[in-house]
Amino acid sequence: MVAKLSKKETFTIGLMLFALFLGAGNMIFPPALGQGAGENIGEAIIGFLITGVGLPLLGVTAVGLTGGSLKDIASRVHPTFGLLFTAILYLAIGPFFGIPRTGTVAFEIGVVPFLNESVNTTGLPLVIYTLIFFGFTFWFALNPTQLVDRIGNILTPILIVVLGSLIIGAFVSLPEELSTPAEGYQNGVFFKGFLDGYLTMDAIAALVFGIVIIKAVNDRGVTNKKVVAFSVLKAGLLAALGLTIIYLSLAFIGASNLNVVASAENGGVLLSNVANYLYGTFGTVLLGAAITFACLTTSIGLVTACGEYFSNAYPKLSYKMVILIVTIFSAFIANLGLTQLIAFTVPVLIAIYPIAIILIFLTFINYIIPLHHYIYKWAIFLTILVSIPKALEDAKLPIPGLEFLNYLPLYSEGIGWLIPALVGILIGVITASTDRQSTNAG
Repeated sequence: MVAKLSKKETFTIGLMLFALFLGAGNMIFPPALGQGAGENIGEAIIGFLITGVGLPLLGVTAVGLTGGSLKDIASRVHPTFGLLFTAILYLAIGPFFGIPRTGTVAFEIGVVPFLNESVNTTGLPLVIYTLIFFGFTFWFALNPTQLVDRIGNILTPILIVVLGSLIIGAFVSLPEELSTPAEGYQNGVFFKGFLDGYLTMDAIAALVFGIVIIKAVNDRGVTNKKVVAFSVLKAGLLAALGLTIIYLSLAFIGASNLNVVASAENGGVLLSNVANYLYGTFGTVLLGAAITFACLTTSIGLVTACGEYFSNAYPKLSYKMVILIVTIFSAFIANLGLTQLIAFTVPVLIAIYPIAIILIFLTFINYIIPLHHYIYKWAIFLTILVSIPKALEDAKLPIPGLEFLNYLPLYSEGIGWLIPALVGILIGVITASTDRQSTNAG
């Protein structure tokens, strides 16, 4: 008889996956989306949920279907691409953006509400806080397994209770009327929400953490590939359901009371303002403590993941050396501040997210119908030809001579890579067929 997970084990793994996705402070983006979209929140949140929940679910499932890792999936394009793209994603979800964001989110929600504005503008409190935060991260990452599990098992229910109290209080106390949409959320709102979902970085995180979920399933005696894939999918659906409820609720909070959140420059400040409005200082303290420990847990997990990947990929670097470099660099980047960090993150995500989306899509097709490597190569090549120029354009560094890209369907909405990717798949199919015919004729 083939072993399979019990309902309790599936729920436990689903809760773990939920914590991995939510713990990095992703709760700051839905309220910011709601604040901007206002009356257009419905259209915006649908786009957000596709990239912020749907893609992570597909990403985890894609890794579950292969039974391998991100490197295995990316190497179907080319072994060198597999190494390079995997390293880029680990750096993005790690020391360049993901890990620093855990520190800045914890600071914005757990410390800033209690600081005098004149003191905070000096930047010194953030420096001191990040040194302490990432000092703890390094210390715990030296031997993280049991500690992260214990904190996660205790913290996740606490975080859910805190967010639940905030959401219930908001639905009871905040007005029903929605604010007027801000600039950028008046037209093409669905696509704006779609691109805002990139900021969660969860589709990338899903490809990185997918192997962690597979190991959790394997550790419970489930080794059959089809059963593992189905188990990962069920756990992913539970996590996706939880994320959807949280994101919808937080988006409504941002959209429903402009007076409370009007001065918030990012979602972290917005949440703190709402918590203080609803429950006073106690609410601010409770929210700050829960999110601080959640971010610390995620920071430890991401530092550990980077340490294990890079120390294995480059044996000359010890695990301890890698996590030391990662934590020091992350502390430095975190001092840019949350608003600036998000601004720098956007162009990078615009460049790499489409590549990750196409890899996930092709993995599902490959599970049903084995695909020739030409299909991977052409699809990714044409995706890159659009996504990187678009990212540079958004970063105010446009490449001269590529103005013709503006004529691509959906390019102005940030999804101009879609048609070229589909064309690349078609070219790959034709090239593979021609190659097979030539081989048979020879």
